[in-house]
Amino acid sequence: MIVDDLILPFQIEAQRLRGRLVRLGPLADEILHRHDYPAPVARMLAEMLALAALLAGALKYEGVFTLQTSGDGPIRLMVADVTSAGAMRGYAQFDAARLPAEAEASVPRLLGAGHLAFTVDQGDCTDRYQGIVELVGATLADCIHHYFRQSEQLQGALRLAVTQTSGHWRAGALMLQRLPPPEDSREAEEAEDGWRRALAFMASVRNAELTDQDLAPDALLYHLFHEDGVRVFRSHALVAGCRCSRERVELVLRAMRADELSSLQAEGEAVITCEFCNRKYRFDRESLASFAA
Repeated sequence: MIVDDLILPFQIEAQRLRGRLVRLGPLADEILHRHDYPAPVARMLAEMLALAALLAGALKYEGVFTLQTSGDGPIRLMVADVTSAGAMRGYAQFDAARLPAEAEASVPRLLGAGHLAFTVDQGDCTDRYQGIVELVGATLADCIHHYFRQSEQLQGALRLAVTQTSGHWRAGALMLQRLPPPEDSREAEEAEDGWRRALAFMASVRNAELTDQDLAPDALLYHLFHEDGVRVFRSHALVAGCRCSRERVELVLRAMRADELSSLQAEGEAVITCEFCNRKYRFDRESLASFAA
């Protein structure tokens, strides 16, 4: 079994619970090192990537799932998205002068007051789904738990961890979700006891275990939940992949006014940089003129 860059679905059959385990290694490291992010920003964006994969794994969709924060703190904006094919990307906008010195700072200190948004985009012929919740709590995991508490359709709990070793970033996340309760009162009581038991097992997992590349994901799930019978399904691979292209940039430029195109030029050309992957697209004066024609 692969141990990195995956979503691993599982089910605890005796307790009517399902879940997902996310492990990010080279993928997270590649995305974060495309930009020279300060440590507090890189750590928070790594958490966003793991959460985006975790929540996307709970959905059936064909398109793009996006997780985004916006606030009035030093990190103004964070975006992480994952396609139904497993391609992930992410970036952050921040004010370096306002960042705290410590590498592990809270959501209020880094993001401030604002919102966390979930969006599922399945193309032009399908309505977009979006859920929005306030940034409430000390961590991004707290914000997701706040969303769970507000949702009538989803009861869940999660653990989240990010580590950096020898300059390399890793992230891991674990989520449990309750299936609809049985109608029989006795079975419902047993299901409630099983939920509390599973939460206790999940609380015992250490951050190092969630991110340990030497600990296979299925072995970790067996270690946590084997007493109640955990069933692991086929994993879904994740890759770092940006959807930008020269053709997409050209479409944006063709929609701009002539004066806006002119303002982009420096030394006879315009250089457009993708915020996600940091790839640069260069257009000479003649090309820009043809877009304005």
